[in-house]
Amino acid sequence: MAGHRAAPVHTHPDDVSVPTALAALADPVRLHLVRELAGSGDWTRSCGSFDVSVGKAALSHHFAALRAAGLVEQRDEGARRVNRLRRTEFEARFPGLLALVLRGD
Repeated sequence: MAGHRAAPVHTHPDDVSVPTALAALADPVRLHLVRELAGSGDWTRSCGSFDVSVGKAALSHHFAALRAAGLVEQRDEGARRVNRLRRTEFEARFPGLLALVLRGD
């Protein structure tokens, strides 16, 4: 099908190392994305709905890093790619880490 993009590849948090999780959360853009998703309902935010100071290619890279760290799950709905924070799964793998990150202090 012309113009159809491949479905995103997801890593389950059980398969993520501590350094990978910490590296994903250390980037300011990715941290902003995670915090925004934490305050949004599942599947309500498309990739283009985030106010970030990076271009589309860089934003795609940041979402790929979040998927690889088991933090974000994405699915396509028509022309939009929507997101959800994998809060429960990530918390089971790294108890307390996401809560610390979301505190923002």
